[in-house]
Amino acid sequence: MPTEKGQILIPIARATISQALGKPMQAREDAAWLKELGACFITLTQQGELRGCIGSLEAHRPLLQDVKANTYAAAFRDPRFSPLTLGELDYTEVEVSLLSPMQPISFCDEREALAQLRPGIDGVVFEFGAYRSTFLPQVWEQLPECGIFMAHLKRKAGLPPDFWAEEVKLSCYTVSKWKESELI
Repeated sequence: MPTEKGQILIPIARATISQALGKPMQAREDAAWLKELGACFITLTQQGELRGCIGSLEAHRPLLQDVKANTYAAAFRDPRFSPLTLGELDYTEVEVSLLSPMQPISFCDEREALAQLRPGIDGVVFEFGAYRSTFLPQVWEQLPECGIFMAHLKRKAGLPPDFWAEEVKLSCYTVSKWKESELI
């Protein structure tokens, strides 16, 4: 079933982008589990470089809707990039990450929090007041050391990399992920 899910989710994401660019494409959408609540992130890359990444941290709509909405947003609404063009479609790779439910992490200080992180396994959500950021588990590939990973996560939230406060909240999640090039 894990590979089968990817063989259904990736074409749905690809078809969402293609249809938005005026190049109709069909994808199978009849799997019963697509109607269940689900949270996903869609990551678009070109030659291994990020081209868009948008997702949901918590399941709040049927997975099929979440995949389509996040795919569209990653392709056309990620504020870090200009909207994807038809000319880019053929060399843009799609990755779908299906998130597990969020698990809060209990800790007394940053050192204790870092000791609980599982590099390569955990996606992490950092929260402090209105500041919030997340990294998918795949980010460990570029930032394999816990302290550096956390510093970048704080920077992504808009805080200094050495920031820490008693009110910081951390949660983790895992993903099942499928990359287009690995399914073909």
